[in-house]
Amino acid sequence: MRIPFSENPLFRIGGNYVTAAGLLGFVLLFGCGLFLAKIFQSEAFRRLLTRLKLGKNFVSVIATVLSSAAVIFFTVTAVNTAGLPLAWNQPLPAISLTLIQIFLLVGLLLAVFWISSRTKSFLFNRFLANSGLDRSLQYAISQIISNIVLVVGVFIVLDNAGIHLGTLTVFAGAVGVGVGFGLQNIASNFISGLVILAERPITIGDRVEVAGIAGQVQQIRARSTVILTNDNIAMIVPNTKFIDSPVTNWTYGDPRVRFRIPVSVAYGSNLDEVCEALVQVAHENSNALAEPKPNVFLNKFGESSIDFELVVWSQEMSNRPRRFRSDLNFAIAKKFKERGIEIPYPQRDLHFRGGTVRVKVATQDRGGEVEKNPTDA
Repeated sequence: MRIPFSENPLFRIGGNYVTAAGLLGFVLLFGCGLFLAKIFQSEAFRRLLTRLKLGKNFVSVIATVLSSAAVIFFTVTAVNTAGLPLAWNQPLPAISLTLIQIFLLVGLLLAVFWISSRTKSFLFNRFLANSGLDRSLQYAISQIISNIVLVVGVFIVLDNAGIHLGTLTVFAGAVGVGVGFGLQNIASNFISGLVILAERPITIGDRVEVAGIAGQVQQIRARSTVILTNDNIAMIVPNTKFIDSPVTNWTYGDPRVRFRIPVSVAYGSNLDEVCEALVQVAHENSNALAEPKPNVFLNKFGESSIDFELVVWSQEMSNRPRRFRSDLNFAIAKKFKERGIEIPYPQRDLHFRGGTVRVKVATQDRGGEVEKNPTDA
């Protein structure tokens, strides 16, 4: 009896023969795995997961895990189809887990991350929404409980998978010194994040300045905090910066902020009129608060000018301080021009103790010609 060509062995691997049909099946199944992985990584699939009210980071994790699982599943199936036995229920070399147990472990870990994310969303948006607590405190409580659920869930899943914590302690003792130095910053930032959530020196929406970065707090995460600058640039700041560095919080406790605008006028100006003009500029600005009232201070008599300071309070413009100062300066320049108040420039007086200085004064006669008349001073 003649054997079909598709069933003829082409080559041998580890005592197993690979046929043409098996090789074709391997190629088709492996291609299906790559195709599904591409679908799971597509933007359309990510949008579908987003509609399920999953977090952005969680969507990325799910897409990556599903695409990897698709490649692994179809690769193992393709290997079996090619004639190379690779049992799903056989422990992998050097690992006491089978492929089925590994897939189950990954699925349970994804479920733990999802439960942690949903716990935070439920507490913040529903359970604590009407509790009467400050909104930032509600976020802190939700974040802490979510982290606890995540840590406990991961420990339970690993223990049920046969990865006992007792064995991990032995491994940690063997490599703990090296890993400890490598994870020192991560652990420090994580603990700092918990301190920030508990102590609340900053909250979501605050305008802060830290480590030379100024902007609005968008997220307070386990390791870092996201600050959005006025240039619409998201800056990722390690949480330790908020613990060991000076932090300027423009909206801590009270969103009202006092702005100081320095102004200089020439000597000989009517000081009462200058004060009246500055106060009028403050009242005409819609972003300036009527209470506390704007005020004007005479700081000092400078070398070439009289220096004033306009003090204005604002609430909305704490997120755009540079724009607010610019608007006030433009309005002051316009108001001074209308009232004929002079903004000075540096002046110097020269005194001659002796000698003669020859000065040429240029004058214009009626014919349009310029004559220079030398005089002695």
